[in-house]
Amino acid sequence: MTHIIAITGKGGTGKTALAALLVKQLAGTRGAVLAIDADPDSNLPETLGVDVKKTVGDMREYMLNERKNMPPDMNKERLLESKIYEVLEEFSGYDLLVMGRPEGSGCYCFANNLLRGIMDRIIKNYDIVIIDTAAGLEHLSRGIIKNVDSLLIVTDGSRRGLHTAERIRELANELDLGFKDMYVVVSKTIPEHSEIIEKTAKDLGLSVVGSVPFDDEVAKFDLDGVPLTSLPESNAVYVAVSGIISKLGL
Repeated sequence: MTHIIAITGKGGTGKTALAALLVKQLAGTRGAVLAIDADPDSNLPETLGVDVKKTVGDMREYMLNERKNMPPDMNKERLLESKIYEVLEEFSGYDLLVMGRPEGSGCYCFANNLLRGIMDRIIKNYDIVIIDTAAGLEHLSRGIIKNVDSLLIVTDGSRRGLHTAERIRELANELDLGFKDMYVVVSKTIPEHSEIIEKTAKDLGLSVVGSVPFDDEVAKFDLDGVPLTSLPESNAVYVAVSGIISKLGL
């Protein structure tokens, strides 16, 4: 049974860093792992220290541009599926699929409708799927990626940040996206604020699955362009993500 984790939340709070460290710690230890970068900015490959050449967005462009030239009886879903497997990159312990962004001005409903069923088939080949989404629920609300088991809403420890997490939870419920569990990950915290953060989250009815501290080493990695996969296991952020994995039962 595939366990799908989607990561969303307030921008600039370490969403992609969390995704990368989940991939790092789960790859090769929990069965087949698929990482999906669904953020149009596509920062996950850099954070993992890998390069990708093409994206699903490129394949959507291809389908949109070639649609009129295709014979009416051509199986367009099979064609798009074969194109997506071309951009599915294999790395040590995990595979990576970058969604990318559409470049043209046309309507992508045709390609997105094909993509929904294809993503279901691809995801079923893996034990764990980790999706780094944009700061919102766009990819999930389109139904391209469905049946998410754990939605992790990443926010900072500010009251505004926690209210943002509350709004994302409410939007997910309004859209009836069918998440099995929704949790908050509080990022870049300092120990002195832990108690008030937990109280505020509890007052808002938010379930906090873990707190990730602010860390100078992680900040330096980011400035120097060093992938977080190089982070030592003794690092406080690495340890915090290990605790989140345990609480998710993975």
